[in-house]
Parts: sequence; C-alpha cells; structure tokens
Amino acid sequence: MEFGSKPAAPGAAEAPAPTGGKVPATLRDPGALRFWLAVALTGLCAGLGAAALTLLFRAAQELAWGVADPSALFEAARQASPLRHVALLLGAGLLTGLGQWVLTRLTSGNGIEITAAIWFQAGRLPALRTLGSAVLSIVIVGMGVPLGREGAPKQFGAVFGNLASDLQQLSDEQRRLMVAIGAGAGMAAVYSVPLGGALFALEVLRGALALRLVMPALAASLIAVKAASFVIPNAPLYMIPVYPISSDVFLWAIVASPFIGLWSVAFVRAIAWADRARPSGWRRLAAPPAVLAIVGLLSIVFPELLGNGQDLAQALFLHPLAPLALAALFLLRPLATVASAASGAPGGLFTPSLAAGALMGSALGGLWLWVHPGGEIGLFALIGAGAMLAATTQGPISSLVLMMELTGQARAFALPMLTAIIVATATSRLIERRSIYEARLTDEQVAARLAARELTGP
Repeated sequence: MEFGSKPAAPGAAEAPAPTGGKVPATLRDPGALRFWLAVALTGLCAGLGAAALTLLFRAAQELAWGVADPSALFEAARQASPLRHVALLLGAGLLTGLGQWVLTRLTSGNGIEITAAIWFQAGRLPALRTLGSAVLSIVIVGMGVPLGREGAPKQFGAVFGNLASDLQQLSDEQRRLMVAIGAGAGMAAVYSVPLGGALFALEVLRGALALRLVMPALAASLIAVKAASFVIPNAPLYMIPVYPISSDVFLWAIVASPFIGLWSVAFVRAIAWADRARPSGWRRLAAPPAVLAIVGLLSIVFPELLGNGQDLAQALFLHPLAPLALAALFLLRPLATVASAASGAPGGLFTPSLAAGALMGSALGGLWLWVHPGGEIGLFALIGAGAMLAATTQGPISSLVLMMELTGQARAFALPMLTAIIVATATSRLIERRSIYEARLTDEQVAARLAARELTGP
C-alpha cells in the first residue's frame, strides 16, 4: 500500500466483471504476442524506474544525513545534531504538503491506490499523479520519514503496466494482471527479489495464483531485476547468521504467532484509521510539517524511528536491543509510521510492517528466554518479521519466499517461519479480512473483492 492521495471516489461496491480477453495460456492463443510484448515492456520500464528511484533515494539521504546506504542511517542520525533531526523532518513535512498541493492542481483526476485500481478500475491509474506521488515519496523517505521506499517503485511499475496495456490494446482482464505484475516487478527490482516480487504481485495484489498468471509475473520480475542490476546489486538485503533450529524454536513459533497475528490486526486497523484521518483542504499543508516535526523530535532520542525500518530490522536480526529501548520502539516505531501516513505523507508499508514484526518477535523472544531458555533472539525477530509480513499482507506464500530472498537463506529457517506464518495469518483472518493493502477499501469493496475472486477465479 502507498499513501499520498485519496482514491478517486471508489464508490463501486462490486468489482467489474471481466470484459473478455483472458490472459493467454500459450503463445498460440489470440493476442499472445501483444500480451507478451506488454509484459517485456512493463518489466523493462519497472526495472529502469526502480534504478532511477534508487539513485534519487540515495542522493536524498546522502544530502540529508551524509550517507547513501539505508543501513548506515542510524549511525549517521546518532552523530547528527538535534537541530538537524527536527529541521530535516520539518522540511520533509513542508515538502509533503507543498508537493501534495501541487499534485492536486497540476494533474487531472484524483489519486487511486493500486489495489483499488486493479479491482475497481480495471487497473487504470492516473499516470502523472501516481508518478509524482512516487517521486515525492522516495525523497521524503530519504529525508527520514518512517515509511517504506518500496512504495515508489511499485507505483512506477504499476503505471508502466497500465501504459503498456494501452500501447498493446489489452483487455481489462489482461490490464489488471499487467498492473499487478508491474507493481510486483518494481518491488522485485528495488530489493532484488524476483521470485518474491512475482508472487507478491499475484497472491497479494491480484489475488490469484495460476500457471498462466505466474509465467508473465515471473518474466516481468526477472526482466526488471536485470534491468536495474546496473544500480541495484543482486545481493541479500539483510545479512544474518545461520541460526540453529531446535524444537524450542518451533514451540516458540506456535506460542508467539497468535500474538503476532493480533498485532498485525491492530496495525492494519491503525493504517485504515490513518487513511480516513488524512487531511484535506488547508490542513493538507499544515498537518505534515506538524506531525513530522514531532517525529524528528522523538528521533533525537530514538534514531531508529527514522527511515523505512530496514536498518532497525537488520540490527534486530543480529542482536537484541536494550530492554527499555525495545519497549519504547515496540510502540513508537509503528505509531510513527501510522502518524506519518495520517498526516498525508506518501510511502510504502512493506518494510515498516517487517520492522514492526521484528520488534514484536524480539520482544516475545525476550520474554520466552526469560521463562524458558532456548533459542536466539535474532532468530525470533526474523521469524516475527516474516509472520507479521504474512499476516498484514495476507500473503503467506509470497512472504515466506520474500524472507528467503531478502536474507539469502533458502532453508535455514523455512520450517519454523512457515509455522509462524500459518498460525499468525490464520489468527489475523479470524478477526480482520483486510490486508494492509486493502485498508483503504470499504467493507463493501472488500466483500465484493472476495466474492469476485470466488466467482471468477484466476
């Protein structure tokens, strides 16, 4: 999910029915050549867009904090003066307010979130508004706003998927898929996770897994990752040791996962509230500076609040935080993300969700070791991150694969993480049907989406 502008009055309570032009199952099917040309074009543009946005992010963060690498943000923030913290976040707030004001006046139409576009607008997105919001997002996240930097390349990829569909005159059903795999290709490129990005596009955004859908999704993600490789290295995002897996770890996963599932429900509902609370009118200019300046003040004591959460998760995967710091960040980090989104700041929620899960896993792991020694807190944080990601996105398969690709470990933690993912996702679905990417949809729209998935299938 990406925040930034209100959806274009998605009053439709029912997802539009497919208008013909199914996704071709083989190259012999009618229109297959045009479809696959659109896939290649979408993947290429999504990859180049992710590379350009990564360069912009690095430039923004280096200009703001003196370091380009996201994993170096904490140390740079610790060395920075308190005035710099407040000034940068205040500046990000002013830029957010001004940027949103400009976008509403210089672009036609309202913004629309990718999931809503796929299900209720046949994948159609306002190109200039969406691209402008993506650029604004990547700049303010580089300045320290606690939202995800993956939101921008997802938006770029979705727009290119829509444009490629126009160019190749694809059907509405094909366009829905193209926009989803474009967004997944953007994520795949920015984090170098081709398999996870493709599965994320289908399982989370499109809501269907089938062979004729998997092949184009994989192709687009592969092309995007290769196209971005001149800027983004093909390397794991997180560096972790190979933790020993014992029966205690499986037991912890079973005991802790329901709490992670409940925490994910709270996070999804908080994000839904943030969407409803986003300002309009003159408050669109005033709210972001006020809220983000407070985040800047808090970051003087807790620099872990800054950025998308990548460096916080990395730290938790390696060693525990001090108990008081962990207790404070357990609440403050998700609250900072929710408050930033509520102020109108655009950005992604994938990495912030992962970081919130790592905090939860670390906290529950500390309690576990206090009463039942057995296991490593870093491993508990890792499993908690994967379980939280699955529960908030409602994408258990893609979340497991993404965690494997993000860490570069294919089997070391797969079984206990899968255990945690199943229990946490099942717990969350008992209470909340929405994923974090559906938080902007009404109850009627969520019900219509579920009904459409059951009726039409993939």
